[in-house]
Amino acid sequence: MSTILVINSGSSSLKYSLIDVEHERELAGGLIERIGQESSPVAHTVRQWADEDAVPAMLDATYRSERRIADHDEAFAVMREQLVAHGPSLIEHPPVAVGHRVVHGGARFFAPTLVDADVERQIEELSVLAPLHNPANLAGIRAAKAAFGDVPHVAVFDTAFHQTLPPAAYTYAIDADLARAHRVRRYGFHGTSHQFVSEAAAAFLGRDLRSLRQLVFHLGNGASVTAIDGGRSVETSMGLTPLEGLVMGTRSGDIDPAALVHLSRRAGLSVDELDAMLNTGSGLKGLAGRSDMRDILAGREEGDEAATLAFDVYIHRLRAYAGAYIAQLGGVDVISFTAGVGENAAAVRAESMATLGFAGVEIDPARNEARERGIRRISTDASRVIVLVVPTNEELQIARQTAALL
Repeated sequence: MSTILVINSGSSSLKYSLIDVEHERELAGGLIERIGQESSPVAHTVRQWADEDAVPAMLDATYRSERRIADHDEAFAVMREQLVAHGPSLIEHPPVAVGHRVVHGGARFFAPTLVDADVERQIEELSVLAPLHNPANLAGIRAAKAAFGDVPHVAVFDTAFHQTLPPAAYTYAIDADLARAHRVRRYGFHGTSHQFVSEAAAAFLGRDLRSLRQLVFHLGNGASVTAIDGGRSVETSMGLTPLEGLVMGTRSGDIDPAALVHLSRRAGLSVDELDAMLNTGSGLKGLAGRSDMRDILAGREEGDEAATLAFDVYIHRLRAYAGAYIAQLGGVDVISFTAGVGENAAAVRAESMATLGFAGVEIDPARNEARERGIRRISTDASRVIVLVVPTNEELQIARQTAALL
């Protein structure tokens, strides 16, 4: 059995997954948070598989602890400790490679890439475009290479799937020389998720991916939508950074650029203050003081005006992008919802699709409200457009791409 260790390294977190790529099953996964702080929670889960097809989550075993973890090097040592203490054994399941999630690959990286010194340097250079993500991804790569120096390390970039965007979609209408000099263009993000979901939807339907026009809504704390034509990304809502596009948990999404000039002049906000406001103090949090959609939905049920407005703004933006992207595709065959909000918030799915009857979308309320696991259809049998809920699995997609490269 071949196993691949998948790493998603954040600035103060380490998420890992040990995957049997032959059977596409996660053997174990874990999350170490608040690295570098006084106390770091550790959660390690060992997956139990009754057979090759079942995923009996009730049999999974999760082990929790807490300690001080100084840096990513120490976090990798803790990960090894968890695997030794609780399994699965790295002796019995030695990773043949380590796959790393890297958020920003710019225009340079359009495929999974073996990590060497030059690739590390380029990831570091691209940190100017993703200062919150690439440095943390690079820290994870370097710590992983120190811990697993005898196997290949592969970088899989969030932006890579969107390298098929046509120039009309990725070009901003600003001074061309200035844009070129500073690499200002649309890159798009959540690429591994959009690719996984679009391929999983086609497989579920027994359809040729190349024949389908798809919209994928990745709705989590970060949110994006991608138009996919024949398996290729042709339009996506996130731009130069993950800030553009849909309303998110703490990010504004689209805003008139002149509003920022106005706030700088009239409210005296600095560039750094504007950046913090847009990324960490806006979106649902800015509108209602709460960034979690579950809290927004609860507030809406209780008649809270701020929560209701936040929900309405969120839905308004989803509908606007859906209509625009259907127009870009010339129609749509499949619409999929994924990630935390997309997979679990039936009200978001229902309301965002409610005005798309003109395009052939008809949601079945009972199917939409059903809390089933796995891929499921939520549109009626008569709906011309098939609407699905597709649980994303970015770790498996990274493992697949790492294995394919090797």
